[in-house]
Amino acid sequence: MDKHKVVIIIILPLLGVFFLILASAGLSFIFYRKKMDVKENQEEIQNDLFCVWNYDGNIVHEDIIEATKNFSPGYCIGTGGYGSVYKAELSTGQVVAVKKLYPLEDCSGPGSKAFLDEISALSEVRHQNIVRLYGFCSHARHSFIISEYLERENFSKVLSDLEEAVKFDWVRRVNIIKGVANAFSYLHHDCSPPIVHRDISSSNILLDLEYEARVFDFGTAIKPNSSNWTELAGTYGYVASELAYTMKVTEKCDIYSFGVLTLEVLIGIHPGELISSLTSSSLPTNQNLLLKDTLDGCLSPPTLHASHEFFIIAKLAFSCLDANPESRQP
Repeated sequence: MDKHKVVIIIILPLLGVFFLILASAGLSFIFYRKKMDVKENQEEIQNDLFCVWNYDGNIVHEDIIEATKNFSPGYCIGTGGYGSVYKAELSTGQVVAVKKLYPLEDCSGPGSKAFLDEISALSEVRHQNIVRLYGFCSHARHSFIISEYLERENFSKVLSDLEEAVKFDWVRRVNIIKGVANAFSYLHHDCSPPIVHRDISSSNILLDLEYEARVFDFGTAIKPNSSNWTELAGTYGYVASELAYTMKVTEKCDIYSFGVLTLEVLIGIHPGELISSLTSSSLPTNQNLLLKDTLDGCLSPPTLHASHEFFIIAKLAFSCLDANPESRQP
């Protein structure tokens, strides 16, 4: 027999075996990686039960009902126009906030719209200063939204508690203003189309243990356009002045509310009287004198350097309150 034929007869089977071994090893590696990926995904889901699209909604629903004892008043931590918020500790130890909408006779009421608007807004945003959405339930008996729980609850409650307000020093207050500003810069400039919150108030700003701000309650949020005229929404004292005679909503409405909130952070109470006093005098010097006399008295006076920073912040806040929406700072 030809030597070349002998070599071919020997080599070809060996090569075939070699390629089979490589193929088997490759397939084994692929299956192993898939198995590991599945395991990692399961662990992530177990650690964060409300990975919205990846978890069994029925199990989450039952866990929420059990954790709140079927929404017992003892677990309620706040109420609003469209629903109540409950604190729920799940079987895993994870603590979440559950916003349960008030029951409706049909699905066409404002509460239903608020639910859909809030889900639509929160499912699209990802920002460190905006409350994180975990999941939601739309059910014939009740609908609720599940989000992260913030330990210090809302900013309004912190200011109304003297002991807590004292802990809320000037540095932390400036950080709150910056955090809220970052959140609205994101909503207005980084989201497409922009999202207008429409209900900026101290009750809708939550705080974590480090006093970092989270914007909350997107039940009235909308995506404006040139022909966007809608019903009045918002909290009294924070609503933009032009909405008294027009229902056209733009990002400038949020900017006005942010100006009110900023002054509230600095003086410790809603700045209604301060804003009224500015209608007769808008000169920067008078603004500074008014602010100096009204800074929150429960804290020690700020240093000279800090005072300068506050006046800059206050100047920005006053510009947000301009009666002409187009003149407000972005």
